[in-house]
Amino acid sequence: MPFSNSHNLLKMKHSADEEFPDLSVHNNHMAKVLTLDLYKKLRDKQTSSGFTLDDVIQTGVDNPGNGWGPGLVLSGHVPCCDLTNQFPDTSIINIKMAQLNNQRLPPDEEYPDLSTHNNHMAKVLTLDLYKKLRDRVTPSGFTLDDVIQTGVDNPALGSLEGDLKGKYYALRNMTDAEQQQLIDDHFLFDKPVSPLLLASGMARDWPDARGIWHNDNKTFLVWINEEDHLRVISMQKGGNMKEVFTRFCTGLTQIETLFKSKNYEFMWNPHLGYILTCPSNLGTGLRAGVHIKLPNLGKHEKFGEVLKRLRLQKRGTGGVDTAAVGGVFDVSNADRLGFSEVELVQMVVDGVKLLIEMEKRLEKGQSIDDLIPAQK
Repeated sequence: MPFSNSHNLLKMKHSADEEFPDLSVHNNHMAKVLTLDLYKKLRDKQTSSGFTLDDVIQTGVDNPGNGWGPGLVLSGHVPCCDLTNQFPDTSIINIKMAQLNNQRLPPDEEYPDLSTHNNHMAKVLTLDLYKKLRDRVTPSGFTLDDVIQTGVDNPALGSLEGDLKGKYYALRNMTDAEQQQLIDDHFLFDKPVSPLLLASGMARDWPDARGIWHNDNKTFLVWINEEDHLRVISMQKGGNMKEVFTRFCTGLTQIETLFKSKNYEFMWNPHLGYILTCPSNLGTGLRAGVHIKLPNLGKHEKFGEVLKRLRLQKRGTGGVDTAAVGGVFDVSNADRLGFSEVELVQMVVDGVKLLIEMEKRLEKGQSIDDLIPAQK
């Protein structure tokens, strides 16, 4: 991984045939499209910080069995996205590609309140969005100088006002009790342990330059240098998605304005949308999640197919790769690309309403065959 340009200069003393990784047992998208000819074409390319094609593919090389993942990391330094532009779009990630028309919530737009007075009510609503600053090195490519420059302070977030007024806490300076409490409350990220994240260098110089900013009500949070530079989160208990999304849009607009005033801009291009560390977040980078209790539907043989048709995905409330406990699932949009933020949130709202209706049917012992949706 790049601490200077020297690592790539050393590699160039060997031929491409010698350096090309053995992908014979690999089952990820990177391995499917990375050919020796493509490797020869791109292996000598590097950013000013020394980030190369080898760094881009490292996650996929180290994790051969990750068949569902792209096996790429768009990080280290923003210009590395020029390298991955050489890969076929459908091979980076199997989702719809489109020109993006990112929207903000219109003042008169109404989102249904998902709360009900039964056990199927929406427990928690969360909107989170990854952001990456142009021309700034991200955690997987940090050098010591980057850590020092990035982790000193976050004065821009301290300028937020009104309901968004809050405070920044550097992870390095937290007491063990403070840190653990924030993790238990699902407000703070923990040190990466996933082989995918570790292979990409995401835990480099931990916990320097990492932290959390949240408003006084802890309904609007910003994670600093967790995976990307910023992860903006709006969350609250209950089912009022309009309230969550309105706060999210207001806060995001203020953050963008504040960072632009300091001559920073977020990395975006007209074809892929927002450029982020993980290719699965390319596009809007938006995830709208609803914690919802589905004890009967969750066990139904068609549950997975229903979610697929609604363009939704599920996981446990503890995060990625966790199982549902007590029939409570975290249901969210499966797409990041090809739809606007408004469309993605509406997709989750409409989908959750249908899931609740199905759960009520199954609770009464009735069939849900006539409710199975067409593919969106």
